[in-house]
Amino acid sequence: MFSSQTYQKRREVLIKTMGRQGLLLFLSNGEYPINFEDNTYPFRQDSTFLYYFGIQQPHIAAIVDLDENRTVIFGDEMSMDALVWMGRQETLKAKCEKAGVTEMRSYAELAHYLATAMTTQRKIHYLPPYQPANKILLGELLQISIADFRPSVSFIQAVVGQREIKEEQEISEIEKALTVSNAMHLTAMRMAKPGVKEYEIAAAIQAVAARENCGLAYPSIVTVNGGILHNHYLGNTLQSGQLLLNDSGCETPSGYASDLTRTFPVDSKFTPEQRDLYQVVLAAFEGAKHQLKAGVKFKDVHLHAALILSQGLIDFGLMKGRAEDAVQVHAHTLFFQCGLGHLMGLDVHDMEDLGEQYVGYTPQQPKETQLFGLKSLRLGKALKTGHVLTVEPGIYFIPELIERWQAENKCSDFIQYDKLNAYKTFGGIRIEDNFRIEEQGYRQLGPELIRTVEEIENIKLQ
Repeated sequence: MFSSQTYQKRREVLIKTMGRQGLLLFLSNGEYPINFEDNTYPFRQDSTFLYYFGIQQPHIAAIVDLDENRTVIFGDEMSMDALVWMGRQETLKAKCEKAGVTEMRSYAELAHYLATAMTTQRKIHYLPPYQPANKILLGELLQISIADFRPSVSFIQAVVGQREIKEEQEISEIEKALTVSNAMHLTAMRMAKPGVKEYEIAAAIQAVAARENCGLAYPSIVTVNGGILHNHYLGNTLQSGQLLLNDSGCETPSGYASDLTRTFPVDSKFTPEQRDLYQVVLAAFEGAKHQLKAGVKFKDVHLHAALILSQGLIDFGLMKGRAEDAVQVHAHTLFFQCGLGHLMGLDVHDMEDLGEQYVGYTPQQPKETQLFGLKSLRLGKALKTGHVLTVEPGIYFIPELIERWQAENKCSDFIQYDKLNAYKTFGGIRIEDNFRIEEQGYRQLGPELIRTVEEIENIKLQ
């Protein structure tokens, strides 16, 4: 946990933003069984609860009562049965004190507190629940059906406005995660050789994180089929001539994430075709990061990267025509189907549970929901000093998508279908790093992970 003053100041800012009307309800995450009650999934606290209270404990709740100017945490200390099986843990009372909260009530009193508020028609602000059990719980507490949930837009916007601007102590935690993730990726590069299994590399990089008391920020993507954007299958055996895409990051004990991707040959060197396509992605990465600064719309950075990718693919021979015209009709999305990046912090896709329309966009800058490629761009709004985000351009060859577009003769003025068939099984290439937005530019976070062809080949030869 950070200092108690940190959580008190965060709540004070939130209260000032929300004004004195109603109450703010925070539900912690729960601890849920894998296959029987006492065999549970690893617990991960809700990130907004962590941000305002810092308490890593399941099945608790908090209310910030705006009208009565009080903050209450609802939860129970360990029972004797729990003590027998788990041993003495830090008390909830001690955790509350560290969060700067002096008023604590039993968990059973939560329902009564809310019922009293509803009786007097006080406004109850709540955030969108994402865990099924919390959806059921919220419905019971508020006496409404899940279909009738109406999360508080003002509450969501207040939380987003605070959490999206990272404090220096948050940056420090993210950079700790990036230091560990850097070691994870170097391990993967050294291990990747013909005959090695994907799951062996995934296990090794998870062990690197565990040795530093870190968990994974998300399930690692370690795959020779890099054309599958979120490929979590790990059963392939690496073969000569393939590329391996490693998208993996860790999370510090405080919950802050990192998110890195590198693509490298299974062999000691890239083939000429792999090298040329890798350089296209690297050029898009470099071009995009140099666009980063406060006030620039990230959607424009995304389209700038798409322009560089298109020109590179034209030069390589898989596209044709003018790059500007190709991007105008979204021909590049045959190869670049996803967005360039997303905000990052306590969540690897920061605050995604609160809704992309509030996190990555604004009412004045709404998200494109129909256009292929742009509908997958999680962040489009103007960047602010203090934003932390990823930049991750890529080229992906998806056989089924290629076949559909070719059958429809789609964007045939820009796609070299006769040459593209030879690349259906090429896979994919992605390069990803994490940045903090500055007033006049950006700061790359963490130790710089090697990314040039020469640097990667050098480590592969060691």
